[in-house]
Amino acid sequence: MSEKSPFPLIQTPQFLLRKIVADDLCTIFRGMSDPRVTEYYGISYETLELTQAQLDWFELIYETGTGIWWGICHRDEPQHLIGTCGINEWEQDDHCAEAGFWIFPEYWGKGVMHECLSAMLDYCFTKLSLHRMQSMVEPDNPASWKLIEKLGFQLEGILRECERKGDRYVDLRCYSLLAREWRNRTQPSATIMHLPTST
Repeated sequence: MSEKSPFPLIQTPQFLLRKIVADDLCTIFRGMSDPRVTEYYGISYETLELTQAQLDWFELIYETGTGIWWGICHRDEPQHLIGTCGINEWEQDDHCAEAGFWIFPEYWGKGVMHECLSAMLDYCFTKLSLHRMQSMVEPDNPASWKLIEKLGFQLEGILRECERKGDRYVDLRCYSLLAREWRNRTQPSATIMHLPTST
């Protein structure tokens, strides 16, 4: 994805998916240092300074065309980040990518991520021409794998002890969703706004 391309903003009935900017550093740190958030996320940071690496990564994958992550906000509070979602491991030749997401615990169980991921998936399949979306979820994280199952992801299998977590190895549930499967679902499209954002 070209640096000169305006960052795509995605608007849902209740939320705005926007570019993650420098002013979000403190909020990202609050999320990435909360053990409830990072228990199954795979990344955590102990200081504000170290958290800058996450913002640098967001910028890097967008500039190199290997991913894109959005900050999630209420439409009437675009400066107040409540979570993030996005894709990485974007293989543009093969039209496939891996989805990830997190949100602050006070918003769990309220349908926020379902609405935002629906919009993100619609954008990825219709605007980015992805053919396959993948998601890897720990078996002990049913909230996440039940969410993506509701979105149409299919379980392909269990990758046994494929990831090291502390002093142990953990399994991952491997899910995928294909473009044609998404098109067959009756989902309203989100509003996509290609507007430049401040950095």
